[in-house]
Parts: sequence; C-alpha cells; structure tokens
Amino acid sequence: MNAPDRAGLGNAFEAAATGTLSGAPIERVEDERFLTGAGRFTDDVRFEGMGHAAILRSTHAHARIRRIDCTAARALPGVMLVATAADIAQANKPIPIRLAPLPGLDRFLQPTIAADEVRYVGEPVAIVVASSRYVAEDALDLIEVDYDEGPAVASITQSASNATLVHAAVGTNVATQYPVERGDVDRAFAGAPYTRRERFRCHRHTGAPMETRGLVAEWNGSLMRVWGATKVPFFNRGLLASFFDLPETAVDMIETDIGGGFGIRGEFYPEDFLVPWASMQLGRPVKWIEDRREHLMAANHARETECELEIAMNLDGTIRGLRGRVMADLGAYVRTGGGVAVSRLAQYLPGPYRISDFGCEVMALVTNKTPVGTMRGPGRYEANYFRERLLDLACGDLGLDPVAVREMNLIARHEMPWPIGRLVPTEGEGAYDVGDFHSGLHKALSAIGYDRLPRDGALIDGWLHGVGVACFVESSGGGKSENARIVARTDGSFDIYSGVSTMGQGHETVFAQIAGDELGAPISAFRVHHGSTAHVDYGWGTFHSRAIVVGGSAVKLAAAQMREQLDALAAAGHRGPPAEDIEVKLRYDTKGPTYSYGTHVAHVAVDPETARVKVLAYVALEDVGRVMNPLLAHGQAVGGAVQGIGATFLDELRYDENAQLLSGSYADYLMATSTEAPAVQAVLLEESPSPSNPLGAKGAGEGGIVATAGALANAVGNALAAWRLPLTSLPLSLDNLARALREARSAAAVPGQDH
Repeated sequence: MNAPDRAGLGNAFEAAATGTLSGAPIERVEDERFLTGAGRFTDDVRFEGMGHAAILRSTHAHARIRRIDCTAARALPGVMLVATAADIAQANKPIPIRLAPLPGLDRFLQPTIAADEVRYVGEPVAIVVASSRYVAEDALDLIEVDYDEGPAVASITQSASNATLVHAAVGTNVATQYPVERGDVDRAFAGAPYTRRERFRCHRHTGAPMETRGLVAEWNGSLMRVWGATKVPFFNRGLLASFFDLPETAVDMIETDIGGGFGIRGEFYPEDFLVPWASMQLGRPVKWIEDRREHLMAANHARETECELEIAMNLDGTIRGLRGRVMADLGAYVRTGGGVAVSRLAQYLPGPYRISDFGCEVMALVTNKTPVGTMRGPGRYEANYFRERLLDLACGDLGLDPVAVREMNLIARHEMPWPIGRLVPTEGEGAYDVGDFHSGLHKALSAIGYDRLPRDGALIDGWLHGVGVACFVESSGGGKSENARIVARTDGSFDIYSGVSTMGQGHETVFAQIAGDELGAPISAFRVHHGSTAHVDYGWGTFHSRAIVVGGSAVKLAAAQMREQLDALAAAGHRGPPAEDIEVKLRYDTKGPTYSYGTHVAHVAVDPETARVKVLAYVALEDVGRVMNPLLAHGQAVGGAVQGIGATFLDELRYDENAQLLSGSYADYLMATSTEAPAVQAVLLEESPSPSNPLGAKGAGEGGIVATAGALANAVGNALAAWRLPLTSLPLSLDNLARALREARSAAAVPGQDH
C-alpha cells in the first residue's frame, strides 16, 4: 500500500492539525505507484514452478454430458493436471447465496463444476493446469466431450411458460415470486381520473472492468493463500474454507491492486474453488487469468428485466398510486448476489416521490443464459428508468410540465423520515432518513441552465433537441459492521488496517485523511492496508457504497481512541513517538442504511434521418451527506455517469433463440470510449448529512449511474416529441431508435392512424 514519506514524522505527535484534511481535494496517494508501474495486479503475482490453469467451458446452452475423455489432454507434454467433476469430491457442493436470500432461490444454486448437465454457454466442465497458459489452452482442445443437446430457454417469456425447464428436477423456472405493498393501492386506483400502463424492458449488460477476473492460489500443506481477492474477501474465505473442511484461519485472502470491479468482480465463482483445489492437488501455486471472451460469457451479467408499470394520477399531476409487475432473468443459476437487483428494483420503483400507495409483484426466473449478479446500482438503474419514463409519458398525455409534476410530488424535507414500508421480504421496515429532494432538483436544473436549453424537438442545424430529467433516491452503507485497526509506530508513522476492500476508489487516501484529522498528523504519516483477511478479525468488504459510510466511520472512531492514548502519554510527560508500538482495534456497528438522493438532467440532439444521438450536456447531482474528498468523489460521479450513458446507448449482451451469446467480444459488445463520452458535470451536495454515522457521510459510488437511463430516455423522447415514441425498451441504440422512427413514420402514413 502507500509508502509514507518519513521525513519529519518524528514530530507527528506534537503537531497540531494544520487544517481539516477531510473535505480537501487531495490527490490520491496510490496514484504514484500506478503511474510509475509499481502497482501489483493479480497477473503480477509469480512463483517459481507455478502452474497455469485454463477452464474448459460448455459450448452448449443446455445439454446432458454423456462422456468426457481427457486421455489426450493428460498425455500432452507440460500438462500437470486435468480434472472434471468425476475427479473432484467437493464438486457437488453448491455455491451459497451471500445477499438477498429470497424464498425459493436456494433451489437453483450453481455447482463448482458441471457434472451431468450444462445449463449455459460458458459453464465450467473441466480444469487443466499446465506449465504455461499456452499449453493449458492446447490441452483444452484435446478434451472430448460428448453432449446430448436439449432445448434452451432464451427469454423471460419462454421461461415463464414453463414449457421447457432449465432444472427439470425442480419442476419450475420460477425461482422466486412474492408481492410487496404499502398503503392501499387498489383504493388509490379506484376512480382515478387518469391511469397509464406500459411494459418496459431493460437489456442485459455487464460491468466489463479493465482487468478481468484472476487469482493465484498456493497451498503449503497447512495454509491456503489466495491472491486476487476483492470485494468480499472475508465471506469468500469462509466459503472456501468450508469447501475444504478447513478452519477459516487456514485460508488467507490477499488483496492485490485491481483494475475496476463494478460489482462484477470479487464474488465467489466456480473458479474461486477450482483453482485453489488444483493447487492443493499439485502442491504448487496455480494461476488463472480470465481472457476477455471468458469474462463476457462467464462472469456475472446484470440488469435484464421486464416490468409492467401502471400509474394513477389526478389531472393536475398529483400521483395517487403506482403498481407493477417485475420479471427478472436470473440466468441458469442463482449466484451469490443473484436476488439483489430484482428485490431492490421493486423497493425503489416509488423513488423519491410521495407515493403512499404502492404495490408490486416480483418474479425472478431462470433461463439458459449466464447467471446474473450485482452491477453498480443494482435494481436502481432499472427502477429509475421505468418510473421516470412512465412519468414523462403521463405528463405528455396530460399536457403537463414534467419538471412541475416532479416538484409537486417529491417528498418534502419536513416530511422526513419518510416510511417506505417493508418492500424486501428479507428485511424489516425502512425509511428515508434525511433529504431535501426539491433542492436537488432545483440545483440540477440550474447547473445545466435548464431554462435556456432548446427542447421539445426544437430543430437546430438539422438536429432535434430535447431535455430529460430523472430524480432518484439511493441507499448506502450495507453490512452489519466494519473493523479497523490502527498501529502507532515508534518512528512516528501509523498503519491503518481495514476490512474494506478497494476497487480503485482511493480508500488509501481517504482513510488517511479521516485518521489524519483525528490524530493531527499529515497524510504522509499513514500507510493504509485494506481488504486482506490477515489485517483485521473480520471485514464486510466493499459493496452497497459502504466503504466510507461504514469503513470510514470505523477508522474515525479507532483514530479517536488512538488519540486518547497518545494524549495520555503526553499528559504523563512523554514527548515524540511512543517507545513501543500502540495498537487500537475497533468494530463499528451500523445503524441501518442511509439515503442519498439527486437529479440527473440530460440535453441531447437527435438526427431525425439517422437516429444518431449526441449528448450535449449532462448533469449528475447527488447529495452525499458529507464529501470526504471532492476530487475523488467527483471522479466517482463522472465515471458512474459515463458508464451509465454508455450502457444506455451501447452495452448489450445479446443472445439468439438457442441461448448462444452473440456479443462475446468487444467487436460486438460496444462500450463508450473517450471519444464517445460526453462532458459530465458532477454536482455533489452536502445539504443533508447522515444522522446514522459519525462522518455524516452517504455513499457516493453509485449515484452517478442510477438515473442515467431515465434522464436520457426522457431527453430522447423529448427531442422526438413529434412522433410520441414510447421508448420503453433499452438500449437506445442506433438500430433500435432507427427502427422506432421507421415504424412511427409508417404508422403516420396510414390514414386515420394516430402517430
């Protein structure tokens, strides 16, 4: 982790704080090692005699395995190990759920390797370890698998029919189904002067970090060490130990540098068992690094959902009620976080609005596609798109101003805390804690210069202009607790150890800022160690925008305790650093989630002939309670918005009717590059500090992405107002928009047809 500048550290204990470090735009201390090539990523971990693993993956979406012949592969020079389910005693142990264990999901857990049947393209069938990755790949080609291919389930509609079963032994494709409700939604709709129902679809895509998955495992006879851990290393340690019937102390997960995560990396996948198992069999280190095609077809997918949503309103725009039906595609198995997105989607459908009467039926189904997991803003991206788009469509029907309708229905500051009810079966009652949603809306409109923007299809130089608005509320601070350990060294430096892992957010800098404020020491006095399981007794990792809210709070309180001990030394007459190292350990227990909120506004121009869209301006505003480092928080917000803008227009994992992946490379899976990314104005507010943690912080990692689809779809719809396009299906790709325009023009050409 960051190496401190030791100059002048001997006076750190005598120095008063020269200013507040928290809240200062300090550049990341970790950047120096990245810019100088000193970073250590998983592929940089090397050992003498290390084996290299490759995974044989199913080429069929659904098939019985009749026979696997590994004879030729085992005979290839350089091959150390070839194993199938028949060789692995633990192969039938399913990988359990980590979050959102919704009723019924545990019937569809994924095994560590396919035994008798494969259920998606990319499912592991065999593992090879060889002297090099090249030899291992050659050996894969020599393995003969005799498949008996069966029919595949390739869509939500097909799955819901139960005509073809993904798991015949279970007898249904419905993984979970349950209703949630608050208030009396039937009463709200009864006699409503206006209602509108639409069917929406959010497409399947994925996080696609720069660095693919990978790990290095080493078994020395008594200790299993695994390099490449991220996100939730302590959970994964416990799970891996249970697979091998080892105590958790016999497994050490070691965090390396990482090239992005976005919720995709760091969950427990089959390879997280197979590679350590291979190391244990061979008695030598084994490395596995995923290639890009593997990543796109085997790592977690996300987002694919259909939603029937209906709104009831008064003619002045007051929302009376909202009800819907959500159907999510989980893929072939339920993975560790497979239930998160669909449960959160239902929870966040009402959004930041005063909707007391709400009901939703939730259904999650299995198909013969890659299993899903969490991706940045799981469920929120989808929910905000569905609701905000329907709200604009309703405003169009009623001839109302979309901004005025939002302003009318937003929950007011004095109404906080606002009860949201029990909208997730595995959780209790919830409530939005604090916030000024109106202020967020007004400041976002001001930031983009809303009143001056051309919109409603204004034609300028051949381009139709439109503006879209989307409001949101977002939770953060998951996990029950977090641990921090601080050691004051005899040279005047400090070591901070945290159970929080990092995916590049800058925790080494921010944790040093937080501790520096408490201890009156410069950032250069601190080394920050994170994520690895040897650092603290337990850690919950990084998800749900919890690192600063929970992990930072633990660091703050541990540093305060350290300050008390150092003050006691000073009161006894001691000067300078301690004569012996002093250690403080602290566990911070959460009081529940805290809620950020904000508004996104997009200004776009659309070419009516080609359907090309240009994003001319984009504002992503979020109140994050308290900003620890505005430079880093700004980067998170901009990055999230760009990722969401790209996902809304480009990213799409497409399958054919046989559940074969059609976009398994960057030639087909398109993402925004620096040339397509628009300028994003990120606005971070500190108007409503969280009352639930000592920092007053709220999460800042996901608010940049959660409202992008809603704002952009509304902006494009506003630009194409003359055609009244519903735009109820993502992505808003060039092909999809061009098709929608062609259909609208054809409909307009039919006499008597309302366009």
